[in-house]
Order: sequence, then C-alpha cells, then structure tokens
Amino acid sequence: MVQEQIKPEEKQQQLSANQIKYSLSNIPLKTYYTPDDLKGWDYKKDLSDPGVFPYTRGIHPDMYRGKVWTMRQFAGFGGPEETNARFKYLLAQGQTGLSTAFDLPTLMGYDSDHPRAHGEVGVCGVAVDSLEDIEILYNELPLDVISTSMTINGPASIIFAMFLANAENRGFDLKKLNGTLQNDIFKEYIAQKTYLLPPRPALKLIQDMMVYTTNNVPRWNFISVSGYHIREAGATAVQELAFTLADGFAYVDAGLEAGLKLDDFVPRLSFFFNSHIDFFEEIAKYRAARRIWAKRMRDHYGSTNERTLKLRFHTQTAGCSLTAQQPENNIIRTAIEALAGVLGGTQSLHTNSMDEVLGLPTQKAAHIALRTQQILAYETGVADVVDPLAGSYYVEWLTNEMEKQANEYFKKIEEIGGVMAGIEKGFFMKEIADAAYHFQQKLDSKERIFVGLNGFTEESPGQNIEILKIGLEYEQRQTERLKKLRARRDNKKVEESLEKLKTGARAGENTFPLLLDAVKTYATVGEIAHALKEVWGAYREPAVF
Repeated sequence: MVQEQIKPEEKQQQLSANQIKYSLSNIPLKTYYTPDDLKGWDYKKDLSDPGVFPYTRGIHPDMYRGKVWTMRQFAGFGGPEETNARFKYLLAQGQTGLSTAFDLPTLMGYDSDHPRAHGEVGVCGVAVDSLEDIEILYNELPLDVISTSMTINGPASIIFAMFLANAENRGFDLKKLNGTLQNDIFKEYIAQKTYLLPPRPALKLIQDMMVYTTNNVPRWNFISVSGYHIREAGATAVQELAFTLADGFAYVDAGLEAGLKLDDFVPRLSFFFNSHIDFFEEIAKYRAARRIWAKRMRDHYGSTNERTLKLRFHTQTAGCSLTAQQPENNIIRTAIEALAGVLGGTQSLHTNSMDEVLGLPTQKAAHIALRTQQILAYETGVADVVDPLAGSYYVEWLTNEMEKQANEYFKKIEEIGGVMAGIEKGFFMKEIADAAYHFQQKLDSKERIFVGLNGFTEESPGQNIEILKIGLEYEQRQTERLKKLRARRDNKKVEESLEKLKTGARAGENTFPLLLDAVKTYATVGEIAHALKEVWGAYREPAVF
C-alpha cells in the first residue's frame, strides 16, 4: 500500500491552535520555513553583498574582519570623580569607547541643590551641574583619540556645550573630536519623559546644534536616534523599528528645514537600538532597519551618497529583559542578546551587567559584562564571516516581515500628520502602552515564561550579590561644590550671558553659540534650563486612555 504524501504546507496547516507560536512582537510563526516563503525574493534587490545597497547584510564589505565593533560600556554614578575613575578602569580592561550616563536631576535640567534633586543626585548616573564637573569627569582622558558618547536629551545642548568648552580649554581641535550625543528629544515625549521644553522649541534647540556641529565639529554624531528607550517602555520590536526610523526621518526633515544640505548632515545621524531576548527577531530588525533607511534616503530624499544611505547604530542589551530574581541568569540573557546585536551588524555595543535591575553596576559586574563582549569578539568566530545567517529562509522571511509591518506604521504616522503630530495627539504613547499591557498579560498567564520570574522560580532567588549603593554624601559634595562655584565665579557675567541667551531664543537666533558663551561663565545646567523655560515654557503631555 502506497502511503499518501502530505505536502509540507499542508502539514503546517494541520497544526492545532494551541501549537501556534508567536515572536515577542506577536508575529505568528510557522514550524519551519521553505523557499516558498520567499517567493519573489531577489538577492540583488533585497539582500545583495555586504557593503552594497540596500545594506541588508551590513554597511561595510568586511564588517568585523576590518574592525571589531566598539565596546562601549555605559558608565556613570555618584560624582564626576567616581565616574572618571570608572572610565579609566574600563579603558584599562580593554573598553574602546566611553559612554556616559547622567543622573536624573541632570537629565531633567535641575542642579544638584534643587529641592527636586534631593535623594537622586548621582543615583542613576553621574551628577553634572557645571563646566567644572565636566572638567573633572573627562580629566586626563584623550578626547581627540577615543570616541565619547553621552546619553543626554533635554539638556543635551547644554552638556555638549560644556564638553566642547572643556575640549577647547584643554587644547583639542574640535574638528578631530569623535563621539555621539543622544539628543533624541522625540523619544523623550514618546517613552522616557525626561524633557525640559515643549516639543517644537526643543526641536529648535536640536536644529541649532545640528547647524553648529555640521560646520564646526564635523566628526561628531549630533543625534543618536534612540529606539532603546521606546523598547524599554514596552514597545514591540516592530514598534521600536518603525517609531525609531520615523523619528530619524523627522530629524532629516528638521535638518533640511534648518537650511542644511542632505549629504552634509545625514551621515552624522546615528541610531541606538535595543537587543531583546527574541534572538532571530532582533537580528531581522537590524537587517530590516538598514534596508528601510537606505531605500528611504535614496527613493524619497534623492541621495546617492553612500554615507547618507548607510544606517549606523549602537546596540545595548535589553534592561527590561533582566530579572531581579536569580540575577546571575542575566549574564546568560546578556550574552545571547549581545550575540544578536553582533550577528545583526551593530557598530558598537553595550552589554548590561547582571545587577542593573537592582542598582547601578558594581565594578565586578561591569567587568563580567565587558568580558562577555570580548569573548564574543575573540573566541567564538562570529566576527570572521559577515552576516552568516543570510540566506536562511526564516531570517530572510522575518526580515521582510519586519520591513512590511514597519511600512504599515509609517503610513499610519503620515496619516495623522507626522511624528510631531503623533506626539501631540498621544498616538505613540497609546501604541506602546497597549503593547506593554498585552505583554504583561502573557507573563501573568504564563504564555510567556521568563526563567526565575514566572517559571522555574526558587524560594531563595539568589539575590546575595553585591549592590552598588549611592549615599547622600555625593549630593552633599555636589551641593558644596556648587556653593563654592557660585561664590567665586563672576556672577555679573553669568547673568549677562543668560539674558543674551533669552534674547536670542526669543528672536529665533541660533542658540548654540549663546549656550557656549553661557557655560564658559560657569552658568549651571539648572540656570540655563530655567532661562530657556522662561522663554519657551514647560510641557505637559496629553493624557492617554
């Protein structure tokens, strides 16, 4: 008797509903993928070689064979003295780039002696109040040799002005400085919420910096368009991809509106993505991001400049995937997420420490996180071949699916009037809130298992690890430093510089040279932020239900 042959596609259709699997972004997944899932797929059009349009396989022909990704561990705690010491320690251990975390008062534009700063000074990053703190923070570091990243948004222009003033004082050529300023204000309204001003004036500050930096600090990436915080707020991988690139397109439009030429400034836009635990989905996300960006820059904006077409990005492993329960498991999660970032073609990488869900990283935990990157780079062989997963039926299908769903979001955003309108109407916040709610439902029902959190739990979760605790002594030292600074500086010059800043802001002038003048008088972050609020007001976001 001849057994009847069942076609593969019929086998898959026979799966019962309870056997259906979904990616972390709720994309339904088949049991396996075949050439039939790539009908119409064209190697040259959709993939091509590494370093060739549309850059799906990476922006460089040899990728990590030519240069291993930049290992940029996020660091910042207490005062500038402690963070400077941590920078030097990490560099001595083989880190290849600086990445600066600022505390909450600095992120919100408050000085350390402001009542709202009490109890938060130095807790989630380094406290910076004035140019004096920046001088200590980057003391003895070769700013013209090493790449410096700063995760700051609302007061980004102020902090960057301090950085440049310090570099000038130390005799560095600004045209040789290399680094990245996050400075992505759109995602603050969408996700992280550390904003100073209403959206439109905040964008004006960014435009002013884009113009100044393009003309004076040409190697500096003046915006790192950040999907990381969008993902940490609860977005899916598809939402992170779509909202981040939509923000990027909006910054391109803003640069053009400010009078810059496309190919003069777009190459200085970089991106910052999350690497979550759904391994293949994350890899597909990065590949789709490069392809979408290249197509948009060519087909919509008309660029043929390779540097404009190539999307460059930094990756950080997912903080929201870490658990306080059984925290040693986070080492494993971080290693897997870092591998996804590398196989996805990242240009630089931060690996989270196992204790970051409990507090700021201890030196030991940061050491393990850095060694994780070095083992990936030098022991595993993953840097030897570019985009080794290319041609996988599943990976190519998933890359196409991510691109398709992102394009659907782009249409929705255009229909509501663009990114700025989406912020003002609460569109992005509602989309993310809904996604976060649905994910929590899956955790609560155990449809999604996180080891140690809602599955494979233990009575003693193994939390007996060292935790870095930030006491009030840092706040006391910062407030004392501020008191002494205000006593010895020329306060008349400070007031004059702040008045000139307010006058220029009201008149629509480029504010960045005025910010530079203000920080050089040792005006503080809080004083400058207050002056800008006097002109442009504060912001209250719309309620979302």
